[in-house]
Order: sequence, then structure tokens, then C-alpha cells
Amino acid sequence: MSKITTVQQHILDEERLHPTATGDFTQLLTSLIVAAKIISREVNKAGLVKILGETDNVNVHGEVVMKLDEFAQQTIYRAMGDCGHLCVMASEESENIIPIPDGGKRGRYVLMFDPLDGSSNIDVNASIGTIFSIHRKVTDQEDGCEVDCLQHGWKQLAAGYFIYGSSTMMVYTTGNGVHGFTLDPSLGEFLLSHERITTPPRGRIYSINEGNATKWDLGTRRYIEHVKEDRKERGHPYSLRYIGSLVADFHRNLLKGGIFLYPGPKGKLRLLYEANPLAMVAEQAGGSATTGNMRILDVEPTSLHQRVPLIIGSREDVAEYERFYKESTGAAAD
Repeated sequence: MSKITTVQQHILDEERLHPTATGDFTQLLTSLIVAAKIISREVNKAGLVKILGETDNVNVHGEVVMKLDEFAQQTIYRAMGDCGHLCVMASEESENIIPIPDGGKRGRYVLMFDPLDGSSNIDVNASIGTIFSIHRKVTDQEDGCEVDCLQHGWKQLAAGYFIYGSSTMMVYTTGNGVHGFTLDPSLGEFLLSHERITTPPRGRIYSINEGNATKWDLGTRRYIEHVKEDRKERGHPYSLRYIGSLVADFHRNLLKGGIFLYPGPKGKLRLLYEANPLAMVAEQAGGSATTGNMRILDVEPTSLHQRVPLIIGSREDVAEYERFYKESTGAAAD
């Protein structure tokens, strides 16, 4: 019989690898897990209550805010604002940084999050998720500021996501591999279900919105034509699998192998809330993430809502895409 390990037990085991750990980071993750359980509960009953649909609000990106988006944002804010371990937060749904509530204890960590990725799929019952990224504060003030949020992705202490689908899962890394936990609703506990996730070096799935094909750069067009070909050295053509929920597409490809593409020229996905945390997960699982020109985790953040191209997935697939991209841009330069 296999050992039953809860996510809290696993986090404590990880903490013991660091003799100087104070337990603050463990408590921070525990508070985030509680918020995710609350969001999962609301997502699972969304079809039964009047929580589906749009609000009257528009977020900083000009997108209509869904009711569950707003609920997820407020749930994370309430759970994390008073946990005592953060100095500042930032969210895809908020134009500016989110300060810790007045009177709340300040900590030494920074939380960036996308409260409900893929929310346009809520009404059709497709998988959606919460993405998170944690940094250590770099400024000297008790209250964190924008500088604390604008850190390179390679400085992340932890990153991961919760995916709300046929089951609710947490996938996270602290730089020591990637682990997945599935929520047992009867126990209210996340149990270790995917230990040391390793993504295949090459997959047979590509995930891209082909409705944008006329806007792709030459390298992306050539690469997509390439993966559709029946090539002897690779086997049959790649299969297109695209849900339109980043967490769902990434999670499938992480486990099965493949490549997700949202190319430039400027990209659509947010560096701090989507690209950086998923890039850390991908690399820790043996995969890769790039803009086409450079490693995602090396991109210098310049604004809270900076967008970047994101090509992420199996290591050999991403490297192959980079060759097509760089050859085409080099030819264009000539």
C-alpha cells in the first residue's frame, strides 16, 4: 500500500531540507491552499447558483470581469492579506499593487497571482485555474512596493497553479522538482498524486490558437507547418489540442508532452502572473519556456502588466521552435 501524503506534510518535509527555515513560508502556502479550496468549492457549484456570468466591471486589460473572477480575487486577498507573511501582492485583475490591509502584520514575501485563469470558459464548464508566484522582498521598507514585484522570474522562491476541472489539483515547485496533489473532497485535503512530475523531452501535441494564423511571424508559421508534416524521424504529425485556458493546456502538455504557443510580436500573456510561474514549473519538470528570442525567466520585468510571447513545453519541442524562429528573423534581417 502506498503512503498517503497530504500537501501540508509534503511542504513540511521540504522545509526540513532548509535548517534555517522559520516556518513562515510553510504557513504562507497553507493560507494560499485554504483560498484555493474555497474557490474550488464555488467553481464546483457555479452551475447551481447565480454566480456565473459577467459583472458590471472591466479590469485593467479592458476585459469584462466574470463574477467568479471577482470572487477568486477577493478570496485570495482576504486569505493572504491577513496571513502575516506578505509585504505586498499584485494580481492580473488589479491595475496597481495590492497593499497589505491596515493593521495587518507585514512579512518578507511577495505574492503575484492570476486569480482565475481561463475564466472565459466558465460558462461551458471547461477547466480553469489559479496561478501563483512567490518572491522574497528585496526592498528595506516594511511595506512592499512595485520594485518588490518587478523581479526576474529566475528569482522566484515558489510557483505553481491550482486547476479546477474534473478534480481539483495543486501543482507546485519550490525549486526542488514539481509535485502534484489532488483534492479529496470527502477529506478536504490535497493528497500527493503526482510525485516528481517529469515532462517528456518531446511530445506529439501542439497548442495554439490557429484563428490568429494571419498575425503569426514567419518562424511560427513555418514551425506549425513543420509539426503538421508526416516525418519519418518523428512519426505521425502532431495533434492540435487547444482549450483556450492556459492552465488547462499547460497542465495536459506538462503530463503528456507537447508545446503551447502564444507567439509575438508582443504577445498576450502576462509575464508576472502567467509566463514566469509556469516557466518555473516547466523548467523544474525538465521542460523549457521561451519568448522565441530568450528564456522567459531571464526577461526583465518593466511593468506590472507586461505582456510577452510564450512558447512553453517539452524541451526538444521548444528548442526546435526557437530554431525556426531565429532562422526566420535572421533571414528577415538580411
